[in-house]
Amino acid sequence: MSLPVLPGDPAGQDVSDARHAPALRLDRIQEHLLDAFYAGRSANTVRAYRRDHEDFRTFVARQDGLAAFAATAEQAVRMLLAVEHGQANALALGYRTDMVRRQLQPATVNRRLAALRSVVKLGNTLGLVNWTLDAENVDSVTYRDTRGPGRDGVRAMVAQARERTDAKGLRDTAIVRLLHDVALRRGEVVSLDLEHYDSRRGTVAVLGKGRTQRERITLPAATRTALDAWIVVRGKEPGPLFHRLDAAGRGTGRLTGAAVYDVVRGLGAGVGIATRPHGLRHSAITAALDASNGNIRAVQRFSRHRNVQTLQIYDDNRADLAGQMAALIAED
Repeated sequence: MSLPVLPGDPAGQDVSDARHAPALRLDRIQEHLLDAFYAGRSANTVRAYRRDHEDFRTFVARQDGLAAFAATAEQAVRMLLAVEHGQANALALGYRTDMVRRQLQPATVNRRLAALRSVVKLGNTLGLVNWTLDAENVDSVTYRDTRGPGRDGVRAMVAQARERTDAKGLRDTAIVRLLHDVALRRGEVVSLDLEHYDSRRGTVAVLGKGRTQRERITLPAATRTALDAWIVVRGKEPGPLFHRLDAAGRGTGRLTGAAVYDVVRGLGAGVGIATRPHGLRHSAITAALDASNGNIRAVQRFSRHRNVQTLQIYDDNRADLAGQMAALIAED
């Protein structure tokens, strides 16, 4: 692969002939392409993108002659933009093959390819290249299990949490309620501060996935009761709505998404259910479709999905439409 000398590369090294790929001349914004790409995104989204771009950097560093161009993720991405279109596609296809060989889930492979394509698209917008990345996703089946633990399973998990009357029991009950009753994502839960909960109106201001502004969501009575009970022991001081607990039950910092995952997994294991935070959201959306007789538009407001087609997948799985059609045409 013919590569250029990039500004800032170690010792100005060139790994081969650069005649067909002149060095990039980057201005201040272009020198920090990934910082520009991350700007304005939520902390959780940035962390996910950083992991994806770091994985690409690791792949580049393993390729013959490319280690000098992969000291950082920024450098690896700039190298991708510095080569010719066909070379960039070849490198991306090699990366896709590498991820498949590592037996990563199709959703992970496709997300990391999308992260790469998006950065190249920004480079195109900034005039660094006049092409976009053509590497396609691998085949995958999305949302194969959209049911989650079900309402009975969630009730059992809430009962399990409520068996503890200490701070942890009250906190975990409120978390499960928010994940299920209003279908919050765990990132949305951990981003909540006390000020985002209006106890008088019974609403919580949620920063949704991909959103830049919070929106008010009305909470059911049971959810409000669980939150109010937690806040009694939490206290009214400003800061994270949910925090870690030390041995004495005192707060020690904002609860992380990983901690919420462990809370849900532990409660599920306690009642014989293997689930995760997003499984509670799945259960809530499926239950909403059942209760509304498949009113996808109404449930879209509840779930806050931008794409109604996602909810159609939920609805198909809920009603097993394919199975119903098969039964209609099957012979006795």
